[in-house]
Amino acid sequence: MSLLQQLMGGEGGSIWAIILQVAFLAFIIAYFFYGQRIQVAIWNRDIERSLRRLKLLRDRAREKAIKTVKELGKPEEDPTPRIDQFLETFLIEPVNMDPAGIVWKLDHLLDVRDLSMKDTVRRIAPKADETNLNNLENLLEAALDLNQIYRIVRHYYLMGKRTNAYIITAQLHMILPLIMEIAYAYDGAVEAFAEGQPIGDGAGPLLACRLLSGREVKKIEKDMVYGEAELEGRRILVLKAEGPGGNVGKPGEALEKLIDTYGYRPSIIVMVDAAQKFEGEETGEVSDGVGAAIGGIGTERFRIEEVAHKHKIPLYAVVIKESLKEAIAPMKKEIYEGVNKAVERVKRIIREKTKEGDLVIIAGIGNTIGIAQ
Repeated sequence: MSLLQQLMGGEGGSIWAIILQVAFLAFIIAYFFYGQRIQVAIWNRDIERSLRRLKLLRDRAREKAIKTVKELGKPEEDPTPRIDQFLETFLIEPVNMDPAGIVWKLDHLLDVRDLSMKDTVRRIAPKADETNLNNLENLLEAALDLNQIYRIVRHYYLMGKRTNAYIITAQLHMILPLIMEIAYAYDGAVEAFAEGQPIGDGAGPLLACRLLSGREVKKIEKDMVYGEAELEGRRILVLKAEGPGGNVGKPGEALEKLIDTYGYRPSIIVMVDAAQKFEGEETGEVSDGVGAAIGGIGTERFRIEEVAHKHKIPLYAVVIKESLKEAIAPMKKEIYEGVNKAVERVKRIIREKTKEGDLVIIAGIGNTIGIAQ
């Protein structure tokens, strides 16, 4: 007598063993034919849950934007319809079949987009000063990005469900954790932009302020300022976006104009920016290397590289490491301390790569919200 028969009650237990075998076989056959549908249903349930969270984040950002515009801008009319229109704006990138000159076309479109957004913010918040206008623009852009993420996820979810295309649903489900991480990052940014608090991406401008402490700053280009400092006999020009409003400026144009203004070639250019860390790295760690340390769509990096190449200027980079969420959330203590380390790293590069009497340009790249010059 088998162990199963003993457990099931002797000879009579064999009937139950057969029933269990048949049931198990039926389950295998059913899973073979319907397993994919079951798996897709599980994926869709997870996506629906995340979609509800995204809608909550989107709606919360929209309400925060409306409330802040009313408080700071004091519009005579309800700004809600204009804000809803703003959240649906988009940018059509230029044709790239012939890549020659595409950087300048894209740069032009970005300028038009920036001017259009600023004009819209001025109209819906007429009583806000320049600093608050820049902060409101940042706030509305964060709300716009959350709205865009929600619409894209909803689009692929509904498309996969309507067409029963399990590949679409599977791909969306696989990247959903990354999408939610980005969405939560923007949710954290909304509060920072509404309150005008410094964010992690302001590490570069904060370093520039440290070097320019107590010194006069001058405007060099739209939304860009610079000042002069001195280090062990070297003349230093420090460049950053104009604060304390939420600005990133156009450091490429400002760098070119700065070199033309002074009329002679700097020995080196040192760029300082926040950089996304790898998993396992500590927030606030500092690294240095070679190249243009600047994010974005690429037009400003192209300009900086062109200027460095044209004048044969060595280009060095110092980065303060942080996650995407930390970059657009209120600045953490670790990032603040990382700026102190970066100051010493920049000074070391200047000592090692230049000699007394040389001209050095330092560019603090990033969003200057909450950081005055």
